[in-house]
Amino acid sequence: MSNIFWESFKTFFKIGMFTLGGGYAMIPLIEEEVVNRHRWIDRKEMLDLIAIAQSCPGVFAINISIFVGYKLNKVRGAVATALGTALPSFLIILAIAIFFHQFEDNRVIAAMFKGIRPAVVALIAVPTFNLAKRAQLNWFTIWIPVVSALLIWLLGVSPIWIIIAAGVGGYIYGKVGIGN
Repeated sequence: MSNIFWESFKTFFKIGMFTLGGGYAMIPLIEEEVVNRHRWIDRKEMLDLIAIAQSCPGVFAINISIFVGYKLNKVRGAVATALGTALPSFLIILAIAIFFHQFEDNRVIAAMFKGIRPAVVALIAVPTFNLAKRAQLNWFTIWIPVVSALLIWLLGVSPIWIIIAAGVGGYIYGKVGIGN
């Protein structure tokens, strides 16, 4: 087993183990480990990976881990990072499933979960604002995420249609050269 194989597994296992709130909440930790600490990819690549991972079917954090792992060590690297990301959640969910009946009516546990919910919202909001800043949104482009979010939230438009429309719009934007 190569060193990068084991190191990438450990890194993504740690990310999977210590991040609550799902894929978006993992972004700061993934960036810290993958971009700043190990320097496996640069910031621009990270932003591109986030866009690609969001556009692909599947679990967001696992998609990112697979892309990073593949870059590091092809298929073996992708398997290592995907397992590293998914294994902690699997083990935690398995333990909860085994022992859930023992604490499902516990008022202390219920109160803890009520306290965790607002923190998870913050864990998702911060990476979203950081992404917006790194995407270099300006007055010409800020309407895109705002309108997209409103279409999804208020009108129930499928995110798939938003992604397709954004891809087509980006293609046209690049061909026409608006703003260049």
